[in-house]
Amino acid sequence: MSSTLEQVIDAIDAINQQDPNVENVDGKEQPKELVYGQRMSQCLHAFWPNSSEHLQIAVRAQHVKRWAIARSEYPEGKAGYLTWRKSLGQLHAETASELMRLNGYNQADAERTASIIRKEKLKSNPESQILEDVACLVFLSYYFAPFAAKHSDEKIISILQKTWRKMSETAQQIALKAELPEHLAVLVKHALAEL
Repeated sequence: MSSTLEQVIDAIDAINQQDPNVENVDGKEQPKELVYGQRMSQCLHAFWPNSSEHLQIAVRAQHVKRWAIARSEYPEGKAGYLTWRKSLGQLHAETASELMRLNGYNQADAERTASIIRKEKLKSNPESQILEDVACLVFLSYYFAPFAAKHSDEKIISILQKTWRKMSETAQQIALKAELPEHLAVLVKHALAEL
């Protein structure tokens, strides 16, 4: 890892260390988005080890400072949710871009990373697609079971189908090898059978 890349990753982590929301990891409470960013990087390095510095930063910054824009600031329903998500994407992209410039990257590098975070040209930009793949794989590995516990099987199947459609074939193959609790594995089979 180059020193500039390491500085940016450390700066992202320093921001996410301030997350007031916590997650229990191995019996210890940790800032939620700090944990998320680390999981994203671990997944990227496990399956796409030769990724560019732009993508490595984009993956770590996927949720940087996420708590700063509350869902409650936007109207209920799908339109409000999508507007909130777009605002978050802008915040994450701008924050990562600024941290890159402060740590020695040029404007073009910062903009390339911001574009990945905003998931521009998702199907034609391989790095944007990999970011989406990593986010989907991290969701399935760490957040799917707690999510599933709060929702009906019907809703879970719908979410799984939407998630599956966002993923590249490579990520789908990785996901099929993931170990899930039996009742969730059954739901995955149902969801994929209906696609």
